[in-house]
Amino acid sequence: MVSHKTVYSYDRPVEFGPHDLMLRPRDGHDMRILASSLTVSPPADVGWAYDAFGNSVARLTFHDRAQELVIASQLRLRRYALDDPLPRIGRRAGAYPPRYEPDEAFDLAPLVAIDRPRDTEVVKTWVSSVLPKLPEGSAEVLEALSTAVNRSFLYRRRDEMGVQSPAETIAAGSGSCRDFAFLFMEAARSLGYAARFVTGYLYDPAVDTADADTMTGGGATHAWADVFLPGAGWVEFDPTNRIVASRSLVRVATTRTPAQAVPVSGTYLSLDGAAQTSMEVEVAVLRVR
Repeated sequence: MVSHKTVYSYDRPVEFGPHDLMLRPRDGHDMRILASSLTVSPPADVGWAYDAFGNSVARLTFHDRAQELVIASQLRLRRYALDDPLPRIGRRAGAYPPRYEPDEAFDLAPLVAIDRPRDTEVVKTWVSSVLPKLPEGSAEVLEALSTAVNRSFLYRRRDEMGVQSPAETIAAGSGSCRDFAFLFMEAARSLGYAARFVTGYLYDPAVDTADADTMTGGGATHAWADVFLPGAGWVEFDPTNRIVASRSLVRVATTRTPAQAVPVSGTYLSLDGAAQTSMEVEVAVLRVR
């Protein structure tokens, strides 16, 4: 079960513009939604649509002013994943460098293109330094790249909006899960792979099992990356926790860039000098037996 509650507070009532929510996953062969609910205060009209990437987006239209905005989502879902995924994926994924079929190459071109071209040389230099000799298999290359991100940088939870550029993460030597995911994506793209940004949640077994190792990035929204491997399709890589195609990753949305994957976005009209005073986010991901 996933609970996600966001509370915006203001020093006086404000008028809310349209808000877009990316909080509900799409069903697939690897995940089934059993139940979902969305509660909004003040009340809003809710319209649903699929964006350009096929993500489910709720558009909120408000009619009342308020001093507080509360958005609460609850999901019950079943997540499926491969056992020992890397060996299975490796047998199908082919060799490095990747060779996409003509139709695949055409469709995947925007996801192979580097998003921050100014950082390309910095990223390539970093990849060469941590992986001077690349493995022969595509799955092994990407697993090694994920491991390099995990071991090279210090995890630091950031509350600031936005994502660090790959060069900023390399220079700082630290970052959040979304920073690591973006660096991994751009590094994979520099090696010829199609990659996309994934936003969602992380199930930490330590919440339910005292003997389990604690994962990094739990208790909040989480970010990782998908890479398209010839013969294997889209495969999840979470460099923050060095996990691949894990049932602990609860996908909500996939996009070309991190900026397109904001869980809650919208505007408000400041009346009589009203200002936002706080934003609080509570996320819980629990196993229901």
